[in-house]
Amino acid sequence: MLVSTSFLSSTNPPKDLKKLNETDTDYIHVDIMDGKFVKNKTMPFREMRNIYKYTSKRLDVHLMVEDAHNYIKDYASINSEYITIHVESKRVKENLLAIRSYGIKAGIALNPTTPIREIVPYLPLIDQILIMSVEPGQGGQAFLEDSIKKIKEAKALLKEYKMNCIINIDGGINDTTIKNCQDCDMVVSGSFIIKSDNFQERINKLR
Repeated sequence: MLVSTSFLSSTNPPKDLKKLNETDTDYIHVDIMDGKFVKNKTMPFREMRNIYKYTSKRLDVHLMVEDAHNYIKDYASINSEYITIHVESKRVKENLLAIRSYGIKAGIALNPTTPIREIVPYLPLIDQILIMSVEPGQGGQAFLEDSIKKIKEAKALLKEYKMNCIINIDGGINDTTIKNCQDCDMVVSGSFIIKSDNFQERINKLR
């Protein structure tokens, strides 16, 4: 199981990013919010790009924005392995192609109420399906049980279309809810790791 650690819930990002850099977390999950697609808004790129000062981990960037067009070039420049956009956002195909043009793996995310088949037109363009198991935009929420069904639907969809991409899940992931995610290839966890005294121990519990 791959682990992507979100530092969104951190009260001291530089310190916590340095601590994460000493763990074996596979990725640093970076949530970008524009205040439109979701209510919250994250710091501008001119500040976010300083992540490289504190960690050498590859980034798993999640763009919770109305239109990713103005974000892709910036985040493709800062050690990103994945850039994921929402199927509910604007210009999805165009933006997925833009991500791939930078040699970055492209992902597509779905909100909890969005049917999994909404992503079918984009399957040839993606490397990751990101299932939101909470409402996007705020950390610390409880895992939505309906997400278990969506994981199975995603796995069946990939088999039906003979596509090879990973299934990731984001929201409310901890040592209890991880049992629901065994069909996933990667999980995103924030509060469960960041709000603990031992990051590595918590990461181990998710693997």
